Amino acid sequence: MSLTRDRILGYDSQRMAFGFTMRNDGEVVECRISAAAMDDVEGGARGTRADREAQFLRLREAIESIASAKFHSGTLIRGSAVRIFAKDIRK
Repeated sequence: MSLTRDRILGYDSQRMAFGFTMRNDGEVVECRISAAAMDDVEGGARGTRADREAQFLRLREAIESIASAKFHSGTLIRGSAVRIFAKDIRK
């Protein structure tokens, strides 16, 4: 079963990543996507810090699909955050 949409946490400029949560049944799953990965999902356009939330909202469905696939891949340690990096984006 796919993860379901939950909350937007926002852009963390120190980590250069956008945070959001999803749910696996009743469990909250913390997720992060790097700025570079978001840019790759967008097709290479480089967003600015101020634009990250708008960019996430535009790409939300695709990003959540990637997070769900990574969560269900069986490679994560239970309870750890789903982290999406540029290397996780198919080009």
